[in-house]
Amino acid sequence: MTAVSSEWARLLERLLYLFPPVIGVGIVGVLQDAEPGVPGLQQGLILFGTFGYTVLTLGVTATVVLDARRVRRQPRASGNWRPRVWLYGGAAVLSPAIAGVIYLIQRHRQFGTPSGWSGWWIVVAISLASTLFGIVAATVALVFAMPGLFTTAVGLAGAIAFGSFPVAIHQDAAYVSTERTNWRPNPGFYLGVAFLSLSIPPLQPLVAGYYLYNRHRAIGTL
Repeated sequence: MTAVSSEWARLLERLLYLFPPVIGVGIVGVLQDAEPGVPGLQQGLILFGTFGYTVLTLGVTATVVLDARRVRRQPRASGNWRPRVWLYGGAAVLSPAIAGVIYLIQRHRQFGTPSGWSGWWIVVAISLASTLFGIVAATVALVFAMPGLFTTAVGLAGAIAFGSFPVAIHQDAAYVSTERTNWRPNPGFYLGVAFLSLSIPPLQPLVAGYYLYNRHRAIGTL
């Protein structure tokens, strides 16, 4: 793979990481309508989520367009991928998370993804453990009619998953993809699957477990 300057792509990654927390805050704001709480908290959370989503949409659109233009300016010898700038930009306006993930998947196939810390798998494992603990605790709470425990278990597991799981699995996949193994996970693909798993709770532990299993087989140690 030929190296192409990736500052805009790295910024795109960071912006995508922020979508789950921002959306999570908006969801909490909507749920606040179901029960009384701090005056103005619901409106504040919804406003934060809406404003944050708008800012992230603009940021993703700008970074996709700028990086795509940079890629297109590279000599043909640097790769055959020529992203359509305004196609990706328009898609980012309509659905920034999906467009950003697809762009990163395609970019990784051509240029790879810079890797960092080799220990991101630990965060993936912590996210998996917290989700399993939350499922068990929530089940106990439902059986014994303990609404306080249910809220705490779901809230804690959800916060850890929303805040850390997509970041950890994307970063670790970037590291593993640079290793000399037969398994080369695409970081953008796993970021997209992580986003999907957050909207389908039972999927998150399956994705995390599958990833950790394959990582163990490929590298040999966890």
